Amino acid sequence: MQDLLIRKTETILDAMRKLDICAKKILLVVENTKLLGVVTDGDIRRWILKNGSLDEEVSKVMNTNPIVLHYKDKKKAKKLMIKHNVEAIPLVDDEGNVKSIVFWNDFEYGQNNKEKIDVPVVIMAGGKGTRLHPYTKILPKPLIPIGDIPIVERIINKFYEYGCTNFYLTVNYKKNMIKSYFGDLERDYNITYVEEEKPLGTAGGLSLLKDKIKTTFFVSNCDILVDADYADILKHHKKSSNKITMVTSVKLFEVPFGVIELDEKGNVARIVEKPKHSYLVNTGLYVLEPETIYDIPENQYFDLPALYEYYLKKGEKVGIYPISEASWMDMGQMDTLQDMLNRLNIED
Repeated sequence: MQDLLIRKTETILDAMRKLDICAKKILLVVENTKLLGVVTDGDIRRWILKNGSLDEEVSKVMNTNPIVLHYKDKKKAKKLMIKHNVEAIPLVDDEGNVKSIVFWNDFEYGQNNKEKIDVPVVIMAGGKGTRLHPYTKILPKPLIPIGDIPIVERIINKFYEYGCTNFYLTVNYKKNMIKSYFGDLERDYNITYVEEEKPLGTAGGLSLLKDKIKTTFFVSNCDILVDADYADILKHHKKSSNKITMVTSVKLFEVPFGVIELDEKGNVARIVEKPKHSYLVNTGLYVLEPETIYDIPENQYFDLPALYEYYLKKGEKVGIYPISEASWMDMGQMDTLQDMLNRLNIED
C-alpha cells in the first residue's frame, strides 16, 4: 500500500506521477501513518482547469474530509461506495491511522461499473501515415497491429466498453483494406464509412457527415489510445457548454543539462540543473457539438486547429479535459509506436 501514500508537502506533479504508477486514481495524504486527506485524479483535473501550478503542494488540492471507515467495518464499504458514488474508501483505526484501503474493483463484477454513453464516434482514418513508412506502404495506418489487434479496433473496443455502438470511419488511403478487415469481423457495433475523394485533413472529412450526426459526438485520431473515463469526458463537455472539448495530456519535459540564467548585466545569476517543464498537449481525442459540422468548409483540406480558431474569434467556448501523461499513448511515428508496444507489454 506504500505506493498509495503521499506526504502533504509533496508537489501536485509528484502526485500525478504516483497516480500514474499505482493506477488506482486515488492517493492517501498522510503524516507518518495518520490520514490527512485524499487526492484523486479528479481533484488534480479541477486544479489544472483553474490554471493552478503543478509545483504547488498536494495539500492545495487534497480533500480533507473524505469518506472513511473503521477497518473493523470493512463489510459496509460496498454499500457506502454505491451511496456516495466513490470507487475507494480508506480504512483507519481509532486514531485515524491508515490500515488499508478498499476499492470498488475488489468486489465481484466491480470491473463492469462503467457508465454507458451511446453517442456517435468519428475516427479519422484516411491519412497516409507517412511517418510510419515502411509499414504504411503495405498497410493503412488504422490497421497497424498493436499486438494482434489493429490500432483502430482497439480504439473502437474502448468506446464500445462505454456503450458506443455507432462508428464513422473517414477513409481514403487503402480504404478497401479497412473495409475488408471489418467486413470479415464479427462485431456488435455499426460502422459507416465516410469516403474522402481526396485528403481533407483532421476536420475536413467531418463536412461529409452533415445531416448524419445530430447529437454530441466524439472524434478520435486513428493512431492514439486514451485510457480515461469517456462518460466523464462527455459529462464535463456538456456541463461546460463547450463547442469543442479537447482531451489534453500533461506532458513533462526535462532539459538534460544545467541551464544558465543571467542577470540584467549578463552575469550568471544562477544555474538550474536539469529543469523540468510541464505543458498541456493535444492528444487527438475531442468532443464536438453537432452544429460544428456545418461550420467546416466542404471539399476543402481543413484541420481541427482552424476550427478552434474560428470559434475562439467568435467568442464560443473551446475547453479541455486534462488527463495524465500515462493515460495517453500515441503511435504516430516509429519511436512512439515502439513506446506504445512497450507500455502495453507487447513484443514487436
